[in-house]
Amino acid sequence: MPMFYSSRFLFFFTIVPLLVSIALYQLDTFDPAPVPSEAYASSTTSIPPLISDKYLTGAEFIGVGLLDKPEDIAYHQDSNLIYTGCIDGWVKRVSVHDSANDSVVEDWVNTGGRPLGIAFGVHGEVIVADAYKGLLNISGDGKKTELLTDQAEGVKFKLTDVVAVADNGVLYFTDASYKYTLHQVKFDILEGKPHGRLMSFDPTTRVTRVLLKDLYFANGVSMSPDQTHLIFCETPMRRCSKYYINEERVEVFIQGLPGYPDNIRYDGDGHYWIAMGASTLWRLSMKYPFLRKITAIAAKYGVELMFMKNAGVLQVDLDGNPIAYYHDQRLSHITTGIKIGNYLYCGNILHSYIIRLDLLKYPAQKKKL
Repeated sequence: MPMFYSSRFLFFFTIVPLLVSIALYQLDTFDPAPVPSEAYASSTTSIPPLISDKYLTGAEFIGVGLLDKPEDIAYHQDSNLIYTGCIDGWVKRVSVHDSANDSVVEDWVNTGGRPLGIAFGVHGEVIVADAYKGLLNISGDGKKTELLTDQAEGVKFKLTDVVAVADNGVLYFTDASYKYTLHQVKFDILEGKPHGRLMSFDPTTRVTRVLLKDLYFANGVSMSPDQTHLIFCETPMRRCSKYYINEERVEVFIQGLPGYPDNIRYDGDGHYWIAMGASTLWRLSMKYPFLRKITAIAAKYGVELMFMKNAGVLQVDLDGNPIAYYHDQRLSHITTGIKIGNYLYCGNILHSYIIRLDLLKYPAQKKKL
Protein backbone atom coordinates (compact mmCIF):
# COMPACT_ATOMS: atom_id res chain seq x y z
CA MET A 1 0.00 0.00 0.00
CA PRO A 2 2.73 2.59 0.83
CA MET A 3 4.47 1.68 -2.43
CA PHE A 4 1.21 2.23 -4.34
CA TYR A 5 0.61 5.67 -2.85
CA SER A 6 4.26 6.55 -3.37
CA SER A 7 4.09 5.68 -7.06
CA ARG A 8 0.82 7.53 -7.53
CA PHE A 9 2.23 10.59 -5.75
CA LEU A 10 5.31 10.49 -7.99
CA PHE A 11 3.13 10.26 -11.11
CA PHE A 12 0.71 13.07 -10.31
CA PHE A 13 3.12 15.51 -8.73
CA THR A 14 6.22 14.91 -10.81
CA ILE A 15 5.52 13.19 -14.12
CA VAL A 16 2.24 14.97 -14.92
CA PRO A 17 3.61 18.51 -14.32
CA LEU A 18 6.64 17.62 -16.39
CA LEU A 19 4.48 16.40 -19.29
CA VAL A 20 2.28 19.50 -19.05
CA SER A 21 5.33 21.75 -19.07
CA ILE A 22 6.73 20.01 -22.15
CA ALA A 23 3.39 20.37 -23.91
CA LEU A 24 3.15 24.08 -23.05
CA TYR A 25 6.68 24.62 -24.35
CA GLN A 26 6.02 22.81 -27.62
CA LEU A 27 2.65 24.45 -28.25
CA ASP A 28 3.64 28.02 -27.40
CA THR A 29 4.29 30.07 -30.55
CA PHE A 30 6.81 32.44 -28.93
CA ASP A 31 9.98 31.97 -30.96
CA PRO A 32 13.12 33.61 -29.51
CA ALA A 33 16.07 34.08 -31.84
CA PRO A 34 19.80 33.71 -31.19
CA VAL A 35 21.36 37.08 -30.39
CA PRO A 36 24.86 38.45 -31.08
CA SER A 37 27.45 37.43 -28.50
CA GLU A 38 27.76 41.03 -27.22
CA ALA A 39 24.57 40.40 -25.28
CA TYR A 40 26.16 37.82 -22.99
CA ALA A 41 29.95 37.90 -23.45
CA SER A 42 32.04 38.76 -20.40
CA SER A 43 34.10 41.93 -20.60
CA THR A 44 36.18 44.11 -18.31
CA THR A 45 36.80 46.95 -20.76
CA SER A 46 33.91 49.02 -19.43
CA ILE A 47 34.83 48.65 -15.75
CA PRO A 48 36.04 52.06 -14.52
CA PRO A 49 38.92 52.75 -12.13
CA LEU A 50 36.56 54.33 -9.58
CA ILE A 51 33.77 52.39 -7.90
CA SER A 52 31.06 53.18 -5.38
CA ASP A 53 29.11 50.00 -4.58
CA LYS A 54 27.06 51.33 -1.66
CA TYR A 55 24.89 53.88 -3.45
CA LEU A 56 21.97 53.51 -1.05
CA THR A 57 24.14 54.09 2.01
CA GLY A 58 24.21 57.84 1.44
CA ALA A 59 21.13 58.19 -0.76
CA GLU A 60 18.36 60.71 -0.16
CA PHE A 61 14.81 60.38 -1.45
CA ILE A 62 12.94 63.26 -3.10
CA GLY A 63 9.18 63.56 -3.50
CA VAL A 64 8.40 60.39 -1.55
CA GLY A 65 4.86 59.25 -2.33
CA LEU A 66 4.32 62.05 -4.84
CA LEU A 67 6.29 60.70 -7.81
CA ASP A 68 4.93 57.41 -9.13
CA LYS A 69 7.79 55.71 -10.96
CA PRO A 70 9.61 58.82 -12.27
CA GLU A 71 11.35 57.29 -15.30
CA ASP A 72 13.36 60.11 -16.88
CA ILE A 73 14.77 63.31 -15.39
CA ALA A 74 15.43 66.56 -17.27
CA TYR A 75 16.86 69.58 -15.47
CA HIS A 76 15.90 73.11 -16.47
CA GLN A 77 18.74 75.27 -15.20
CA ASP A 78 17.06 78.68 -15.57
CA SER A 79 14.08 77.73 -13.38
CA ASN A 80 16.02 75.27 -11.20
CA LEU A 81 13.32 72.68 -11.81
CA ILE A 82 13.43 68.98 -12.57
CA TYR A 83 10.86 67.65 -15.06
CA THR A 84 9.98 63.96 -14.79
CA GLY A 85 7.34 61.67 -16.26
CA CYS A 86 5.31 59.32 -14.04
CA ILE A 87 3.31 56.18 -14.71
CA ASP A 88 0.02 57.94 -13.93
CA GLY A 89 0.50 60.17 -17.00
CA TRP A 90 1.71 63.24 -15.13
CA VAL A 91 4.73 65.25 -16.14
CA LYS A 92 5.72 66.69 -12.79
CA ARG A 93 8.03 69.51 -11.81
CA VAL A 94 10.30 69.22 -8.79
CA SER A 95 12.18 72.15 -7.27
CA VAL A 96 15.89 71.59 -6.60
CA HIS A 97 17.33 72.54 -3.20
CA ASP A 98 20.36 71.74 -1.09
CA SER A 99 18.07 69.92 1.31
CA ALA A 100 16.07 67.08 -0.19
CA ASN A 101 13.28 67.82 2.29
CA ASP A 102 12.77 71.29 0.80
CA SER A 103 11.90 69.98 -2.68
CA VAL A 104 8.35 70.73 -3.83
CA VAL A 105 6.50 68.51 -6.32
CA GLU A 106 4.01 70.06 -8.75
CA ASP A 107 1.55 68.22 -10.99
CA TRP A 108 2.21 70.07 -14.25
CA VAL A 109 0.68 68.36 -17.32
CA ASN A 110 -1.03 65.00 -17.75
CA THR A 111 -0.43 63.53 -21.21
CA GLY A 112 -3.07 60.85 -20.86
CA GLY A 113 -0.39 58.26 -21.65
CA ARG A 114 2.94 57.27 -20.14
CA PRO A 115 5.55 60.05 -20.44
CA LEU A 116 9.08 58.63 -20.63
CA GLY A 117 11.87 60.72 -22.19
CA ILE A 118 11.83 64.48 -21.60
CA ALA A 119 13.88 67.25 -23.25
CA PHE A 120 13.67 71.01 -23.73
CA GLY A 121 13.02 72.57 -27.12
CA VAL A 122 14.87 75.60 -28.47
CA HIS A 123 11.86 77.88 -27.92
CA GLY A 124 11.18 76.95 -24.30
CA GLU A 125 8.79 74.13 -25.04
CA VAL A 126 8.98 70.72 -23.33
CA ILE A 127 9.30 67.72 -25.63
CA VAL A 128 7.96 64.43 -24.29
CA ALA A 129 8.42 60.92 -25.66
CA ASP A 130 5.19 59.29 -24.55
CA ALA A 131 5.22 55.50 -24.76
CA TYR A 132 1.62 55.37 -26.00
CA LYS A 133 0.95 58.76 -27.58
CA GLY A 134 4.12 59.42 -29.58
CA LEU A 135 6.29 62.53 -29.62
CA LEU A 136 4.59 65.46 -27.87
CA ASN A 137 5.26 69.20 -27.68
CA ILE A 138 4.08 70.94 -24.50
CA SER A 139 4.12 74.73 -24.72
CA GLY A 140 2.54 77.80 -23.15
CA ASP A 141 3.74 76.74 -19.70
CA GLY A 142 1.70 73.56 -19.95
CA LYS A 143 -1.43 75.04 -21.52
CA LYS A 144 -1.00 73.42 -24.94
CA THR A 145 -0.06 69.83 -25.80
CA GLU A 146 0.53 68.96 -29.46
CA LEU A 147 1.21 65.61 -31.08
CA LEU A 148 4.24 66.02 -33.33
CA THR A 149 4.52 62.52 -34.77
CA ASP A 150 3.45 58.96 -34.00
CA GLN A 151 4.57 57.04 -37.08
CA ALA A 152 7.34 56.79 -39.65
CA GLU A 153 7.43 55.09 -43.03
CA GLY A 154 3.88 53.94 -42.45
CA VAL A 155 4.74 52.13 -39.21
CA LYS A 156 3.16 53.36 -35.97
CA PHE A 157 5.32 53.78 -32.91
CA LYS A 158 4.67 51.15 -30.27
CA LEU A 159 7.06 52.46 -27.61
CA THR A 160 8.21 56.04 -28.04
CA ASP A 161 11.05 56.10 -25.55
CA VAL A 162 13.65 58.89 -25.36
CA VAL A 163 14.17 62.24 -27.07
CA ALA A 164 17.10 64.66 -27.50
CA VAL A 165 17.05 68.14 -29.06
CA ALA A 166 19.75 69.59 -31.32
CA ASP A 167 20.68 73.27 -31.29
CA ASN A 168 18.99 73.68 -34.68
CA GLY A 169 15.71 72.43 -33.20
CA VAL A 170 15.67 68.97 -34.81
CA LEU A 171 14.39 66.27 -32.45
CA TYR A 172 16.09 62.88 -32.27
CA PHE A 173 14.26 60.06 -30.60
CA THR A 174 13.86 56.31 -30.29
CA ASP A 175 10.96 53.96 -30.83
CA ALA A 176 12.20 51.08 -28.68
CA SER A 177 10.03 48.58 -30.50
CA TYR A 178 7.60 48.72 -33.40
CA LYS A 179 6.19 45.33 -32.32
CA TYR A 180 5.69 45.46 -28.55
CA THR A 181 4.17 48.08 -26.26
CA LEU A 182 5.49 49.26 -22.90
CA HIS A 183 3.57 46.56 -21.03
CA GLN A 184 5.17 43.95 -23.27
CA VAL A 185 8.78 45.12 -22.93
CA LYS A 186 10.02 41.84 -21.52
CA PHE A 187 8.80 39.95 -24.58
CA ASP A 188 10.68 42.24 -26.98
CA ILE A 189 13.94 41.58 -25.16
CA LEU A 190 13.27 37.88 -24.66
CA GLU A 191 12.44 37.43 -28.34
CA GLY A 192 15.92 38.65 -29.21
CA LYS A 193 14.96 40.31 -32.48
CA PRO A 194 15.74 43.93 -33.49
CA HIS A 195 12.52 45.95 -33.54
CA GLY A 196 13.95 49.33 -32.53
CA ARG A 197 14.43 52.51 -34.55
CA LEU A 198 16.35 55.77 -34.21
CA MET A 199 14.51 58.68 -35.82
CA SER A 200 14.45 62.43 -36.30
CA PHE A 201 11.65 64.98 -36.51
CA ASP A 202 12.16 68.39 -38.06
CA PRO A 203 9.66 70.89 -36.57
CA THR A 204 10.08 73.18 -39.58
CA THR A 205 9.30 70.65 -42.32
CA ARG A 206 7.24 68.34 -40.05
CA VAL A 207 9.10 65.40 -41.58
CA THR A 208 9.85 62.25 -39.57
CA ARG A 209 12.88 60.30 -40.81
CA VAL A 210 14.08 56.83 -39.87
CA LEU A 211 17.82 57.14 -39.38
CA LEU A 212 18.49 53.59 -38.21
CA LYS A 213 16.32 50.51 -38.02
CA ASP A 214 16.76 46.93 -36.79
CA LEU A 215 18.11 48.05 -33.43
CA TYR A 216 17.89 45.87 -30.33
CA PHE A 217 15.48 47.74 -28.05
CA ALA A 218 16.61 51.26 -28.94
CA ASN A 219 16.62 53.14 -25.66
CA GLY A 220 18.49 56.23 -24.40
CA VAL A 221 19.73 58.92 -26.77
CA SER A 222 21.87 61.99 -26.14
CA MET A 223 23.23 64.75 -28.38
CA SER A 224 26.98 65.29 -28.36
CA PRO A 225 28.16 68.71 -27.15
CA ASP A 226 29.63 69.52 -30.57
CA GLN A 227 26.34 68.58 -32.27
CA THR A 228 28.04 66.21 -34.73
CA HIS A 229 26.64 62.94 -33.45
CA LEU A 230 24.22 61.16 -31.15
CA ILE A 231 24.92 58.51 -28.55
CA PHE A 232 22.19 55.88 -28.40
CA CYS A 233 21.77 52.75 -26.28
CA GLU A 234 20.70 49.24 -27.22
CA THR A 235 19.64 47.67 -23.94
CA PRO A 236 20.02 43.89 -24.51
CA MET A 237 23.30 44.37 -26.39
CA ARG A 238 24.90 46.13 -23.37
CA ARG A 239 26.29 48.81 -25.68
CA CYS A 240 26.00 52.44 -26.70
CA SER A 241 26.86 53.60 -30.21
CA LYS A 242 27.57 56.84 -32.05
CA TYR A 243 25.46 57.98 -34.95
CA TYR A 244 27.18 60.67 -37.02
CA ILE A 245 24.45 62.94 -38.32
CA ASN A 246 26.01 64.31 -41.51
CA GLU A 247 27.87 61.15 -42.49
CA GLU A 248 24.97 58.88 -41.51
CA ARG A 249 27.33 56.27 -40.12
CA VAL A 250 27.54 54.30 -36.87
CA GLU A 251 30.42 53.26 -34.65
CA VAL A 252 30.61 51.72 -31.19
CA PHE A 253 30.90 54.21 -28.34
CA ILE A 254 31.15 51.74 -25.43
CA GLN A 255 30.27 48.04 -25.23
CA GLY A 256 30.47 45.18 -22.76
CA LEU A 257 28.76 47.34 -20.15
CA PRO A 258 28.44 45.95 -16.61
CA GLY A 259 24.66 46.18 -16.99
CA TYR A 260 21.84 46.76 -19.44
CA PRO A 261 21.73 50.46 -20.41
CA ASP A 262 18.59 52.53 -20.24
CA ASN A 263 18.88 56.32 -20.51
CA ILE A 264 22.06 58.28 -21.19
CA ARG A 265 22.48 61.92 -20.15
CA TYR A 266 25.17 64.51 -20.92
CA ASP A 267 26.05 66.70 -17.93
CA GLY A 268 27.44 69.73 -19.77
CA ASP A 269 30.85 69.11 -18.23
CA GLY A 270 32.42 66.54 -20.53
CA HIS A 271 30.71 63.42 -19.21
CA TYR A 272 27.85 61.11 -20.08
CA TRP A 273 25.93 59.23 -17.38
CA ILE A 274 24.50 55.84 -18.37
CA ALA A 275 21.84 54.29 -16.13
CA MET A 276 21.68 50.50 -16.08
CA GLY A 277 20.60 47.40 -14.22
CA ALA A 278 22.34 44.05 -14.03
CA SER A 279 21.13 40.44 -14.00
CA THR A 280 23.27 37.30 -14.19
CA LEU A 281 20.24 35.20 -15.12
CA TRP A 282 19.25 37.65 -17.84
CA ARG A 283 22.72 37.49 -19.36
CA LEU A 284 22.65 33.68 -19.23
CA SER A 285 19.26 33.56 -20.93
CA MET A 286 20.56 35.77 -23.73
CA LYS A 287 22.94 32.97 -24.62
CA TYR A 288 20.26 30.28 -24.72
CA PRO A 289 16.98 30.93 -26.61
CA PHE A 290 15.22 28.03 -24.89
CA LEU A 291 15.72 29.74 -21.52
CA ARG A 292 14.16 32.90 -22.91
CA LYS A 293 11.19 30.91 -24.17
CA ILE A 294 10.69 29.34 -20.74
CA THR A 295 10.91 32.79 -19.15
CA ALA A 296 8.37 34.21 -21.61
CA ILE A 297 5.92 31.34 -21.02
CA ALA A 298 6.23 31.83 -17.27
CA ALA A 299 5.63 35.57 -17.68
CA LYS A 300 2.41 34.88 -19.60
CA TYR A 301 1.15 33.04 -16.52
CA GLY A 302 2.23 35.83 -14.16
CA VAL A 303 5.46 34.25 -12.96
CA GLU A 304 8.53 36.49 -13.12
CA LEU A 305 11.80 34.57 -13.30
CA MET A 306 14.23 37.42 -13.92
CA PHE A 307 14.80 40.56 -11.93
CA MET A 308 17.16 43.47 -12.44
CA LYS A 309 19.39 44.01 -9.43
CA ASN A 310 22.67 45.78 -8.76
CA ALA A 311 21.53 48.85 -10.66
CA GLY A 312 23.50 52.05 -10.95
CA VAL A 313 24.95 54.75 -13.16
CA LEU A 314 28.20 54.66 -15.14
CA GLN A 315 30.10 57.90 -15.80
CA VAL A 316 32.08 57.98 -19.04
CA ASP A 317 34.03 60.66 -20.90
CA LEU A 318 33.35 61.97 -24.41
CA ASP A 319 35.30 59.09 -25.95
CA GLY A 320 33.38 56.43 -24.04
CA ASN A 321 36.15 55.74 -21.53
CA PRO A 322 34.64 54.65 -18.19
CA ILE A 323 35.45 56.90 -15.23
CA ALA A 324 33.26 55.93 -12.27
CA TYR A 325 30.44 53.53 -11.47
CA TYR A 326 27.90 54.23 -8.73
CA HIS A 327 25.79 51.17 -7.97
CA ASP A 328 24.36 48.99 -5.22
CA GLN A 329 23.34 45.32 -5.03
CA ARG A 330 20.15 46.44 -3.27
CA LEU A 331 19.26 48.90 -6.02
CA SER A 332 17.03 47.94 -8.94
CA HIS A 333 15.24 49.41 -11.94
CA ILE A 334 17.31 52.59 -12.20
CA THR A 335 16.42 54.19 -15.53
CA THR A 336 18.12 57.60 -15.55
CA GLY A 337 21.13 59.24 -13.95
CA ILE A 338 21.84 62.96 -14.25
CA LYS A 339 24.40 65.10 -12.44
CA ILE A 340 23.03 68.38 -11.10
CA GLY A 341 25.60 70.37 -9.17
CA ASN A 342 27.32 67.98 -6.77
CA TYR A 343 24.45 65.50 -6.79
CA LEU A 344 23.59 62.47 -8.89
CA TYR A 345 19.81 62.26 -9.38
CA CYS A 346 18.30 58.94 -10.47
CA GLY A 347 14.91 58.08 -11.94
CA ASN A 348 13.40 54.62 -11.72
CA ILE A 349 10.39 52.49 -12.64
CA LEU A 350 9.89 50.89 -9.23
CA HIS A 351 9.67 53.52 -6.51
CA SER A 352 7.61 56.61 -5.71
CA TYR A 353 10.55 59.00 -5.46
CA ILE A 354 13.73 60.28 -7.10
CA ILE A 355 16.98 59.03 -5.57
CA ARG A 356 19.81 61.50 -4.94
CA LEU A 357 23.44 60.99 -3.94
CA ASP A 358 25.93 63.65 -2.83
CA LEU A 359 29.02 62.87 -4.95
CA LEU A 360 31.32 64.93 -2.73
CA LYS A 361 30.30 63.16 0.47
CA TYR A 362 30.12 59.71 -1.13
CA PRO A 363 32.68 59.70 -3.95
CA ALA A 364 33.64 56.66 -5.98
CA GLN A 365 36.98 55.19 -4.89
CA LYS A 366 39.79 53.31 -6.58
CA LYS A 367 39.19 49.61 -6.70
CA LYS A 368 41.00 47.56 -4.07
CA LEU A 369 43.25 44.91 -5.52
